[in-house]
Amino acid sequence: MPGLYIHVPFCSKRCIYCDFYSTTLGRDLRQQYTDALCREIKLYRGEELSTIYFGGGTPSQLTFLQLSQIFETIHHNFSLMSDAEITMEANPDDVTQEFIVELARLGVNRVSLGIQTFNDEHLKFLNRRHSAQEAIQAVEWIDSVGIKNISVDLIYGLPNETLEEWREDVRQALSLPITHLSSYCLMIEEGTVLFKLWEKGQVKEVEEEMELSMFQTLIEMTEREGFEHYEISNFARAGFHSQHNSRYWQGLPYIGCGPGAHGFDGRTRRSNNADLRAYIAAPGLPPHSVENLTEEERFEELVFTRMRMMQGLNLQEVPSDKRQQLLLRAKPFIDKGNLECVNNHLRLTRSGIFISDYIFSNLI
Repeated sequence: MPGLYIHVPFCSKRCIYCDFYSTTLGRDLRQQYTDALCREIKLYRGEELSTIYFGGGTPSQLTFLQLSQIFETIHHNFSLMSDAEITMEANPDDVTQEFIVELARLGVNRVSLGIQTFNDEHLKFLNRRHSAQEAIQAVEWIDSVGIKNISVDLIYGLPNETLEEWREDVRQALSLPITHLSSYCLMIEEGTVLFKLWEKGQVKEVEEEMELSMFQTLIEMTEREGFEHYEISNFARAGFHSQHNSRYWQGLPYIGCGPGAHGFDGRTRRSNNADLRAYIAAPGLPPHSVENLTEEERFEELVFTRMRMMQGLNLQEVPSDKRQQLLLRAKPFIDKGNLECVNNHLRLTRSGIFISDYIFSNLI
């Protein structure tokens, strides 16, 4: 039973750091997109879904009627597990009490809020539309309506951000009725406004020592509040791991619908072209590419995805001809205390988390 990912590519304005496929094109295309999305969803009919995830872009940019049309199409073409996790990404400035009531009516039981920071100056720099107070209000409204599975995103390593400012961001997030926290260091990606500012010397990357201090602070503060650090960048209260995103890390199948969306069946990855107009115009399957993973590529994905999770990589999943080689490459990191092997699972230690990219690149 797969998960279903739906990519909604619309944004009212583009954040300076974002390299996901999105567009600020006019509202006239949104109904055309919705109709095209429903056509694509019908192509996969018959599956039983365990999770649904609306990402973007900004799914909360769609109207209630458009969201209702999408949900109706899903229910007519799929069955859902009784405990299916249904997540909607939203920006705080799109959240109203009416909006959240409507989401709950549609069956959404998890909301992921792109807050990024509670510092108004940093929000302005990132070109975010909401204020810190609007972010706080959004979480409280979601909770008051009865959606108790609330995740927030935070970014650290912002230009000129101090460790104390970051500590205050984490403190504020943990003071709210949230069950999940995702946090990433700001990355300067080519093609973004931020990259152009960096090229001109107008912003600098955070020093590695500061980045590590911020990450360490995040781990310590979430741990004190009872959050489990279950994946490198994700923290949750007991019972509130992201079920949909865990599918990616566990190599489980998922369907991807929408322009720029990816799907995976365990061996093959299908990627829709990131072209909204071509997506809308397609009468059947939208323009896409297919990648058949080789045995070597599947092994590399196995290592990269499982090792991101704190439970680690079950060595029984590793092909027998690769297992000994993997353990030989892991041995120096085990000796240094960066990796450990527990109950036949190879996993990162606390110190290993901080150099995980380096470790992964040396394991394959």
